[in-house]
Amino acid sequence: MAELEVAHPREVFELQGQDAAETAFEAARARGRLHHAWLLTGPEGVGKATFAYRAARRLLGAPADARHGVLGADPAHPVSRQVMARSHPDLLVLEREGPDGKPRRVIPVDEARRLAEFFSKSPASAPHRVAIVDAADDLNPNAANAILKTLEEPPPRGVLLMVSHAPGRLLPTIRSRCRRLAFASLGVEATAAFVSARTDANPEDALRLATMADGAPGRALSLAAGAALAMDDAARDLLADLPRVDETRALALAEGFRRGDGPAQFMLLFERLSDRVHRLATGQAGQGIGPLDRWAAAWETLQRLPREVEALNLDRADALFTALSELRQAARG
Repeated sequence: MAELEVAHPREVFELQGQDAAETAFEAARARGRLHHAWLLTGPEGVGKATFAYRAARRLLGAPADARHGVLGADPAHPVSRQVMARSHPDLLVLEREGPDGKPRRVIPVDEARRLAEFFSKSPASAPHRVAIVDAADDLNPNAANAILKTLEEPPPRGVLLMVSHAPGRLLPTIRSRCRRLAFASLGVEATAAFVSARTDANPEDALRLATMADGAPGRALSLAAGAALAMDDAARDLLADLPRVDETRALALAEGFRRGDGPAQFMLLFERLSDRVHRLATGQAGQGIGPLDRWAAAWETLQRLPREVEALNLDRADALFTALSELRQAARG
């Protein structure tokens, strides 16, 4: 597959399959009953952040453009251009991406504290001031408390749009002060068609990507850009060889983790191993694959190790061989 670059949500002007959420938001805005805080919930990659930027453009004064859907705006409009350039004075975005363009582990408290000052001012050139948090799940505990203080004192003409992939992990007091909009997956077939229309993936690979992404189109595109198919193939082959391990292949994978895209490849490989082990254990229970408790332990290791590697800066190659050792034990029974 040719190299694919996934556009940032601020640069996306189309959104498929989320008309219900857009219509509900637009109806509230048109009636003058716009809640000051919205929690956008649903699986990762279904368009929540894209929605947030679409809503922001309209709130910042871009006129409706039906060619781009319910909350559509003309990409050439000055508001749209300012949002894409990250230069609109009435828009604040909190995200994991730092000033240097590199992702951080969390959204720090200093970033969240900017909200209070931002909302204390009147709009400079727009009907509203708008803040986007992408994603609220990435707020550290102190940052979450700083957000809560802003929610407790709703700003006049201020709107906060918070993306959340796992709202159950947020503070109950944050959830209770927001109006929730739910976003659903498109489904595997619709997502496969979405991928086919935007990449050079053949129908079989597009379907694989859509299945890996559980029908979330944005997630499927990110997987395509991250060479997820290659990592899925590697996971399949490693599991098929068990209890034998192809040391040469394992070493080549470990060496790849040292490249610039190594951290992302490591996460993808563990995700694909974890998914395949889960399907193996649940789909073939009692069919001679070995004790299920050992496969369950191996699955838990595959879930745990990536978090520990990221949090403690552990060696990714060591983590891979630890996981392979546990998978071998599970396969031996």
